[in-house]
Amino acid sequence: MAHFKPPNVAFTQMAGTGVFAELVGGDGEFKYYSDGEWKKSCSGKSVPIINPTTRETQFKVQACTKEEVNKVIDAAKTAQKSWAKTPLWKRAELLHKAAAILKEHRNPIAECLVKEIAKPAKDAVTEVVRSGDLVSYCAEEGVRILGEGKFLVSDSFPGNERTKYCLTSKIPLGVILAIPPFNYPVNLAVSKIGPALIAGNSLVLKPPTQGAVAALHMVHCFHLAGFPKGLISCVTGKGSEIGDFLTMHPGINCISFTGGDTGIAISKKAGMIPLQMELGGKDACIILEDADLDLAAANIVKGGFSYSGQRCTAVKVVLVMDSVADALVEKVKAKVVKLTVGPPEDDCDITPVVTESSANFIEGLVMDAKQKGATFCQEYKRAGNLIWPLLLDNVRPDMRIAWEEPFGPVLPVIRINSVEEGIHHCNASNFGLQGCVFTRDINKAILISDAMETGTVQINSAPARGPDHFPFQGLKDSGIGSQGITNSINMMTKIKTTVINLPTPSYTMG
Repeated sequence: MAHFKPPNVAFTQMAGTGVFAELVGGDGEFKYYSDGEWKKSCSGKSVPIINPTTRETQFKVQACTKEEVNKVIDAAKTAQKSWAKTPLWKRAELLHKAAAILKEHRNPIAECLVKEIAKPAKDAVTEVVRSGDLVSYCAEEGVRILGEGKFLVSDSFPGNERTKYCLTSKIPLGVILAIPPFNYPVNLAVSKIGPALIAGNSLVLKPPTQGAVAALHMVHCFHLAGFPKGLISCVTGKGSEIGDFLTMHPGINCISFTGGDTGIAISKKAGMIPLQMELGGKDACIILEDADLDLAAANIVKGGFSYSGQRCTAVKVVLVMDSVADALVEKVKAKVVKLTVGPPEDDCDITPVVTESSANFIEGLVMDAKQKGATFCQEYKRAGNLIWPLLLDNVRPDMRIAWEEPFGPVLPVIRINSVEEGIHHCNASNFGLQGCVFTRDINKAILISDAMETGTVQINSAPARGPDHFPFQGLKDSGIGSQGITNSINMMTKIKTTVINLPTPSYTMG
């Protein structure tokens, strides 16, 4: 059985103090960010943020109104017009500055992640540092991509003389609405903010409730870097009150969303604007008979249980050839026993899942599997939001856990008798984010990769979104469009064409 570690708080109280003091009102509530200032909502209401470990209110954020959203979007439209005239090198310079400030203040931001989403302390620090690196890379990549245009001539198409010169360049879309998820509220916010800003857009951030305070701290780093007023805003509040209002607002020119089913509803309501969406996965791990089982087991545990399985790219189902299944399951069980369970302050491997309703949903999947005869490799154990890691063997397709995304530390193993059976299970899912295959035969790996209906296939490694400049996309219900720094910059721009018409054909003679 994985062992429990008692609390040992690693951070000193730093969130909302020092350079971040102006984020907090006299009542202890965190303000929202509009037109370059930290403000209290005129609603007089706040939204509590529950600490997943203590299950008590940790922070409160403003419940912004529709009128405040209108003001934020008006300010964003105005700021974007002048920002688009800012030289590319200057935009990049400010992004580099924000990245440095973000990394400098990694500890208070990480402290928020520990308290809001129970992210292990070390992983929380890593997320902030990685976010700074992402912003810097955006600046560099943006200068390269946006500094280049295209020149076309008309006589390459049949029936035309060289009478037209065509110049194309990339121009900003306008106001980008960014909606990141709870599990990476800083990193998946900057993965939208960085590309938007370098491309000349303004940005309105609607952070998740769990993770909102970390996001507000991150936004303050951009404020400290000296970006123009109104260019970046951050509105907090209940999705039920301002969510639809934001996503259907006529002033929004593009939506970048990472999360779950809500994204499908947004896509139906958003209208004629570009959408970039990543909506989850049921990432399958296919293990062949010739696989390195030690490597596979290590990656299954890392892929299935890091951050308690609360990752879109977590291994969500293991499809293993029956002849090696017993050996693989024993190796995975031996590693699961070593996982530490407890509070995030103490850097435990398994920490409480984000909300009680999440824990209840995971428990429902576990009970369904138990009722239908799955083999429990460990005893199911839960204390509040904390669920001990659980490997379920002999899972069958009639069990909910075979198809639904638990977003928790529970991993099903399905035994298969052929590669085709594994591919069929993978492709029968309504998700298609990532998958992985373990084999020593590169030819088999490529054939399986091509057959899997997923945005990415990892060969001999667990699924992962990063490095952050790699393309990241899902098929089917897993999303629309592609992320990754270059892809996001391209997605947040449109092509502008100017055609010069010549009175007579003109040819360069060399």
